[in-house]
Amino acid sequence: MLPSIFGENLFDDWFDFPSFPEFRNVDRKLYGRHAAHEMKTDVREHEDHYEVDVDLPGFKKDEIRLELENGTLTVHAAKDLEKEQKDKAGKIIRQERFSGAMQRSFYVGEALTEEDIGAKFENGVLSLNIPKKDVKKLPEKKVIQIEG
Repeated sequence: MLPSIFGENLFDDWFDFPSFPEFRNVDRKLYGRHAAHEMKTDVREHEDHYEVDVDLPGFKKDEIRLELENGTLTVHAAKDLEKEQKDKAGKIIRQERFSGAMQRSFYVGEALTEEDIGAKFENGVLSLNIPKKDVKKLPEKKVIQIEG
């Protein structure tokens, strides 16, 4: 845990120092102006399902992947950004590459399959519809009284 005098991220403070201008706002370049709020998630419970909204500003649908494994639903988002500057003669004078990835996982139960979960991506928000499925109950343990 970092002391509060450094703010939220010590390394961001260091790299924002004027001697490292090429590293300034790398997250902003990758994820847009809402980089500090990456993968904010809202979960709403209904009688028969859950609605999950995951904020992914700056991402496109093809940069997002969903996986369901052993009852855990994982949202992966990855982005690459290339920037190239050329002089008037066409020679490259500066070339930058940024890449970043993030993920978030939710336990949804082992009774669900990929077909059960609905997903829609619109205006930077991934909306998931996750049904509630009955989990098999183990048989109740019954005790037999011994007379004697």
